[in-house]
Amino acid sequence: MRFFDPHDDVLITQRKLPHWAQDGAVVFLTWRTLDSLPQTVLDAWRAERHRWLDTQGIDPTLPGWKTQVQDLPPELKAEYHDRFTTKWHQHLDTGHGACVLRQPDLAQIVQDSLLHFHGDRYEMLDFVIMPNHVHLLATFHGKAAMLEQCESWKHFTAAQINRRLGQKGRFWQQDAFDHLVRHQTQFHRLQRYIAENPANAGLPDGEARVNSSHHRSA
Repeated sequence: MRFFDPHDDVLITQRKLPHWAQDGAVVFLTWRTLDSLPQTVLDAWRAERHRWLDTQGIDPTLPGWKTQVQDLPPELKAEYHDRFTTKWHQHLDTGHGACVLRQPDLAQIVQDSLLHFHGDRYEMLDFVIMPNHVHLLATFHGKAAMLEQCESWKHFTAAQINRRLGQKGRFWQQDAFDHLVRHQTQFHRLQRYIAENPANAGLPDGEARVNSSHHRSA
């Protein structure tokens, strides 16, 4: 299993969020339904993050700001993730929006899509399908493959889910959140997070779909 190597080639793609990809490295991915975070919640979170970054001399509107966060001293990096990454995930777990992925047949569409090209285009390691978002750990063959595959997953599942619901339009938020896993300790922490996400969010049995090697080895 390969983790992020700062000395190897990295593809950085700037969209609404910066996306880092490295051939074969384990990546933690999150994407969410369009209605999963109310705009007022998102705006307040972004404003607080902008103020904090500004105190560190980092402008999040410029390309490369994510690299500057990684270059912060360890205590400031930890503070950043505690205040913003963790809080962002907590907002998702609150259960905003219609949360249609609670429905087993719709969650199955997402699960089947995630596993469809496992062993071919990518290696799917762990995932959880929550009522309004998805987390996964995977590796991809080629630096450009991650974003291409995310677009494929989201396009296919959105079309299928919209058809089942009798609706049209965008289903998923445009950008996904991605993080190249740095080391084995972080990998195991993210595995636990995926495995325990439904229980930690207070979901009853059957309202999330988990595929977790951490569960299987526990």
